[in-house]
Amino acid sequence: MYTTTNEEGILNNYATEPEIYYAAYPSDEQQSRYAFQGAVATLLVTALILFACGVS
Repeated sequence: MYTTTNEEGILNNYATEPEIYYAAYPSDEQQSRYAFQGAVATLLVTALILFACGVS
């Protein structure tokens, strides 16, 4: 932790910054998994909406 003191004796604490890194582009397997998860989520939300409309 980095600490400074101003003229009046007030302390300022600064957190250490993490190292910056760039994300890697997802592989073909990850992309297909994301597409499958999106399809399942879409079906789930659609089923919930249709069920709610049917009950009401």
